Amino acid sequence: MGQMDAGMKNEMFREEEMDDDDESPSERQIVVGICAMTKKSKSKPMTQILERLCKFDYIDVVIFPEEVILEEPVEKWPLCDCLISFHSKGFPLDKAVEYAKLRNPLLINDLNMQYFIQDRREVYRILQEEGIDLPRYAVLNRDPDNPEECNLVEGEDQVEVNGEVFHKPFVEKPVCAEDHNVYIYYPTSAGGGSQRLFRKIGSRSSVYSPESSVRKTGSYIYEEFMPTDGTDVKVYTVGPDYAHAEARKSPALDGKVERDSEGKEIRYPVMLTAMEKLVARKVCLAFKQTVCGFDLLRANGHSFVCDVNGFSFVKNSMKYYDDCAKVLGNMVMRELAPQLHIPWSIPMEAEDIPIVPTTSGTMMELRCVIAIIRHGDRTPKQKMKMEVRHPLFFELFEKYGGYKTGKLKLKKPKQLQEVLDIARLLLVELGQHTDCEIEEKKSKLEQLKTVLEMYGHFSGINRKVQLTYLRNGKPKASSEEEDSKKDGPSLLLVLKWGGELTPAGRVQAEELGRAFRCMYPGGQAGNRRSLGCDSPIDFGDYAGFPGCGLLRLHSTYRHDLKIYASDEGRVQMTAAAFAKGLLALEGELTPILVQMVKSANMNGLLDSDSDSLTDCQQKVKARLHEIMQKDQDFTEQDYQKLAPTGSPSLVNSMKVIENPVKTCDKVYALIQSLTSQIRKRLEDPKSADLQLYHSETLELMLQRWSKLERDFRMKNGRYDISKIPDIYDCIKYDLQHNASLDLEDTRELFRLSRALADIVIPQEYGINRAEKLDIAQAYCVPLMKKIQLDLQRTHEDEAVNKLHPLYSRGVMSPGRHVRTRLYFTSESHVHSLLSIFRYGGLLNEEKDQQWKQAMDYLSAVTELNYMTQIVIMLYEDNNKDPSSEERFHVELHFSPGVKGCEDEETIPLGFGFRPASSENEDKKPNQGSLEDLSQDEPDQALQVSDPINIQRRSPMIRNRKTGSMEVLSETSPTHSAKGCTSHRLFISCSRQSPEIKPASGLELLSMPAVKRFSVSYARHPTNGFEGCSMVPSIYPLETLHNSLSLKQVDEFLNSVCESNSEVQAKTMKALSGLFASQSQISLYSPQQPLSSSGSEASLRPPGQPLWHGSIPSSAVSSAGPSSPITESSGLNFSFSE
Repeated sequence: MGQMDAGMKNEMFREEEMDDDDESPSERQIVVGICAMTKKSKSKPMTQILERLCKFDYIDVVIFPEEVILEEPVEKWPLCDCLISFHSKGFPLDKAVEYAKLRNPLLINDLNMQYFIQDRREVYRILQEEGIDLPRYAVLNRDPDNPEECNLVEGEDQVEVNGEVFHKPFVEKPVCAEDHNVYIYYPTSAGGGSQRLFRKIGSRSSVYSPESSVRKTGSYIYEEFMPTDGTDVKVYTVGPDYAHAEARKSPALDGKVERDSEGKEIRYPVMLTAMEKLVARKVCLAFKQTVCGFDLLRANGHSFVCDVNGFSFVKNSMKYYDDCAKVLGNMVMRELAPQLHIPWSIPMEAEDIPIVPTTSGTMMELRCVIAIIRHGDRTPKQKMKMEVRHPLFFELFEKYGGYKTGKLKLKKPKQLQEVLDIARLLLVELGQHTDCEIEEKKSKLEQLKTVLEMYGHFSGINRKVQLTYLRNGKPKASSEEEDSKKDGPSLLLVLKWGGELTPAGRVQAEELGRAFRCMYPGGQAGNRRSLGCDSPIDFGDYAGFPGCGLLRLHSTYRHDLKIYASDEGRVQMTAAAFAKGLLALEGELTPILVQMVKSANMNGLLDSDSDSLTDCQQKVKARLHEIMQKDQDFTEQDYQKLAPTGSPSLVNSMKVIENPVKTCDKVYALIQSLTSQIRKRLEDPKSADLQLYHSETLELMLQRWSKLERDFRMKNGRYDISKIPDIYDCIKYDLQHNASLDLEDTRELFRLSRALADIVIPQEYGINRAEKLDIAQAYCVPLMKKIQLDLQRTHEDEAVNKLHPLYSRGVMSPGRHVRTRLYFTSESHVHSLLSIFRYGGLLNEEKDQQWKQAMDYLSAVTELNYMTQIVIMLYEDNNKDPSSEERFHVELHFSPGVKGCEDEETIPLGFGFRPASSENEDKKPNQGSLEDLSQDEPDQALQVSDPINIQRRSPMIRNRKTGSMEVLSETSPTHSAKGCTSHRLFISCSRQSPEIKPASGLELLSMPAVKRFSVSYARHPTNGFEGCSMVPSIYPLETLHNSLSLKQVDEFLNSVCESNSEVQAKTMKALSGLFASQSQISLYSPQQPLSSSGSEASLRPPGQPLWHGSIPSSAVSSAGPSSPITESSGLNFSFSE
């Protein structure tokens, strides 16, 4: 550095001498002057670029000293032919303008325009005049002397500026560009509050604040918030034809700055689209800044400019330093060489051709992951229905446009407040004159008022009111209200509350997100050597812990992630918590929810209007009620009626119940005993102010149970079967979270209500196959079509962030990315989707042994609990012909979610995640099912010969001795076949040794339970942090099928969607025509070096079909045939470790 300064000083003095020496004009040097504050002119990027610029034969560089700039008059400033001068804090821009007038050098960056760049209002005005897309905005100018006078109207979830309304989330930016305190305000439905951005301090660039109201002093720009999925793109131009773009994590996401091992903010070069290059050109020319930085937001398929920073260089990118010096040098020479008679011709350079490494061997590349996930643990859902006829309710219905569809959902705080006001008003009226007509509703109105007043404030996440127009009043009453008398139209008011995600539910979702990372290939520290890649991407925050393959994929913007959630608060919060775990984010869920989670309440993708049941569902419910009302033991005929599919989980529950009415009697008696116990507790002064889980009180708990007690047994003495799921829900909740109350007989109530619920819940979605399919289609067709598009669109990604090929050493195909689509929804969609896969005819159980086993496993699963997952993974074999059916390959996986209170004995066992061919077990005793995935590294061209054991580093995967892993036998894992009846067919954890002969398919369901590998919560910091509650663990994914072709899946989805409606068929036909050529991939085997000896064949017991124990897992595709059942030497490998 010192040397360089000296060199530059000499050049300065040479400048002074130049006039005296009478050199021939051709020898004249071009002097480039750098006029900026020392902090900028001596910065590392500037130094690197000037060093390169000096390599031009005819260019000399002079740096103006800061004291000269600040203290000397411009006449005494050094002379130059070309001036690079730019404003930063403390720089006298006026003097620079004066100097330019005096000496008239070639200006690289125009100086007058730099006044405009300091004012965001001017920047936006210029962008708008140039026709560059920017967010919708409005300017609020405040007079500092009387700040009250301004055109700002603030509402709860919006502001109105000069008559323009901005709904939250919106952004508030100070008009002065030097002020970096930009605030983002979030809607109350997402939790409210604001994110405060600032100039990076250490590792923070923003912080969340509960403050929800806007700033009251100063002038601001208000603009729409752009949903960018959590990334910002920074663009750096050098002249109109060169732009370098980098992406970084958006400072608004969680405010933590990602830094690498050298402490630099992690950024990744990205490719700009043709449109964005045009924008860069326009920005560069409009602001007359050759070297210019600006920010792009990529949202909804468009790019918007949200900030122009003027002169700025890329930090630590050698390629950029080379390019920048070359472009600037050529520009200076082109402009000045002719005037100064310097012989110079523009060099014509071939464009650098980016070389993309191809795959080696038959590696498969993960292209798409689709998961449908049920929300996490929640408080019990509660609802109350009442018929209302008061004109005020009709006015409200009309005000919010209820007559358009005959239905109305009220969730916003303002709307709920209006309902509460009406309820209060009517109760006051009732108090004054007792009219028996309204009397019937008094208890209901009081309950409406109580629930709406709960919590002391409204948040749309935990309550909603639905109004439905009934032309002739309500049909014959249900249990809740007996005969109502009046005719004429009325409104059915349904109030729903409860059902919020609990802290345990948040932990479950975040943990699952973390575990989910491991399904993505790559990310082990040990692999880096073998990749021969030392790109900065491999170091930094993500290097060397399990699952960071995904983080690396995501941070290099090759992970096209979209997260959808239905519009229920618990589902949205689950999605946000999952995203937090998946992407290793920190802090509050609100900013993550607003930026990462898309609400998918378009066309019923994930929401189902549970009050509008299909005819088929109504009939099914009626039949269920009829069968469950018989006061006698279930007969053979009942078994036929209720469980025509012969599902073991149903049959077992029917055996537990025996006589449905007697069981309901027992349940009713147990509820009565429970409510009386709670009443006793309430009278006891010791437990008067006892805090239950999630700040519930004993009173609220009593209300919850008394309502069930009232509703379950109707006035005619029969039972309302539709209340069974609610009873099971409540007892499951109290057993898990409020066990410390030690109430009697809760286990028995749990056991009986669970048996009833295991019948009622799944059978509400259809009793026989045809009904199940019919009802499932009513819920799921939009989602199925979306999944079909997700699988198809993997081949033509254009608009998504692409990694710049030159920066992608060690990445298999950098232009491509993995598409992840996560759909968070409620029980109804998960049940329906599973029904479609089970009964829609995807595969024939008779012909496909693996599918038959998967179906047996599914029918033994009793409950689709919280966090149930259905996962579809798509792989591509780049060596197969693109039109071949073997090019794309699909796998289907499933997990029944969270473990229940007493699951250990009853849970059926599946075949593990990606059952793989048998291999030497001794070498890999404790590789968990999640860990095997971490070795499928398509980012690498070389095979890793030793499995990397991640046990040490992963906080989530406990050692197998501690019990969350499967403990098969304390003796050696390769013990003889004698004890084999007590073992699973495919072990998800310890791989089975060839000697163990797997049990037959029938024994599968009767085998004693084995402790399974599961996401372990043992060491989670939040464990049990709210009183006594424990967070239950989640069952690992089980593979249902791992050798489907994309074509099979595509045709299956087509037929399912088509049979639902002929109209949709037309559009689907058009779409599927594009993809008729894709698919069927052959089987895989684990990522180990293959040896050619076929020794494994001899180890397999005779007569055992091949899929037993040798369905290979998915990293490498073998050259064998693609049918999973063919006996073929092509599929038998042995592994040398």
